[in-house]
Amino acid sequence: MLEQIKKTLLIAFPIILGNFSQMLLAVIDIIMVGAIDHKQVAAASLVNSLLTLPFVFGFGLTRSISVMVAISNGKNDTRAVARYALNGVFICLIFATAAALLIHFLHGIIFHMGQDRAVVDIAIPYLQLIGWSVIPMLLFMSLKEFTDALQYTKVAMAISLISLPLNVFLNWLLIYGKWGFPALHLEGAGWATLTVRILMAVALLIVIFSQKKFTVYLQSLKEIWIPQRNIIKEMLKTGVPSGMQYCLEAGAYAFSGIMIGWLGAEQQAAHQIALSCASLTFMISIGISVAGSIRVSYFYGQNDWQMIQKIGRSTLYAGLIAGSIFALLFLGLYRQIPALFNQEVNIIAIASVLLVWTAFFQISDTTQAIAVGLLRGIKDVKIPTLYVALAYWVVGLPAGYILGIHFKMNAAGIWIGFLAGLTISSALLNFRFLSITKTNNAYLN
Repeated sequence: MLEQIKKTLLIAFPIILGNFSQMLLAVIDIIMVGAIDHKQVAAASLVNSLLTLPFVFGFGLTRSISVMVAISNGKNDTRAVARYALNGVFICLIFATAAALLIHFLHGIIFHMGQDRAVVDIAIPYLQLIGWSVIPMLLFMSLKEFTDALQYTKVAMAISLISLPLNVFLNWLLIYGKWGFPALHLEGAGWATLTVRILMAVALLIVIFSQKKFTVYLQSLKEIWIPQRNIIKEMLKTGVPSGMQYCLEAGAYAFSGIMIGWLGAEQQAAHQIALSCASLTFMISIGISVAGSIRVSYFYGQNDWQMIQKIGRSTLYAGLIAGSIFALLFLGLYRQIPALFNQEVNIIAIASVLLVWTAFFQISDTTQAIAVGLLRGIKDVKIPTLYVALAYWVVGLPAGYILGIHFKMNAAGIWIGFLAGLTISSALLNFRFLSITKTNNAYLN
């Protein structure tokens, strides 16, 4: 068990650092504009809520790359690895371009969502810039899934880590107006993020085309540079349900953010602080999930269900440990953490309560993320998507609305709904993975 956990974490650690740094790009924006006033934070929160769905659906599409590449790698099929990588990148770029265009031309819908007008005016330029950044972000993520699936996880990690100080520097220049640049506030953060994401995608492309370890895959592409319909169709069977899984979960958070916006800018700003913290720990959970999924996919390609079961169980144990650590961290620092984002007393008080509820759902959040990844690794995506829909949209979101809006528990009530949805999702998904592996092991034996 410990040996399997160690092997999974060795793959997961660079992925975690890479994911962590990507999430920090948004958190850095919030922290740096928070020094101006809470409406800047509320505007960033509104944009993050609106763009959650295209971001996470695109991320789900990229996951088909890691699954199919890892399975092909398990079969030692270099040509298939190259085909799946090429077609996966093509799918992601088509989606990203369509999403960016829709965001740019339909941004006016934000005026009809019952939000504070001053917050909306601040949000629109940032919304458009972050919308265009979807294209380089998904290009980087799709290339990252390719390198990660081959267990070259340090490549994208290094680029992601370098992006952080660069983002801080550009934010400093453009948010506050340093070195002769205009003080653009939240819009400046948007320009900085767009610039950094373009540079990250270009950097990873350069690495892939210049490093010898990728030469064998690039050579296989010489005959198949044109995307192939049958490969695209096969990848969409995994990518679309994966994207829907992320959308169903993230969409619940996004809609909750809009509901919290009905309660005022202070509630929304506090919600964004707590959500940023929860998102950071979730990136760690996703890192463990992706590592487990890559290892499971590799042995799925070899039809080795005994190893799939061992890897799955050990990865879930790792998730339980990680979730417990996150919970203790938030319970111990629930008052101190909000002060890092904002100094307004009311916002700190609201955010502190939300962090307590964040602590309570850490174990459920971590284990459900891992279970989704493990099931995806064995190409089981349709039933898990239904489970996620049930947990969040039939239980979690309605419970949050009833408690937060109807019973006037405000943002705290909506976060209790998160807890309910995450717990049900974790139970259903983990039971399914354990049942499938047990059945297949019994059949082979």
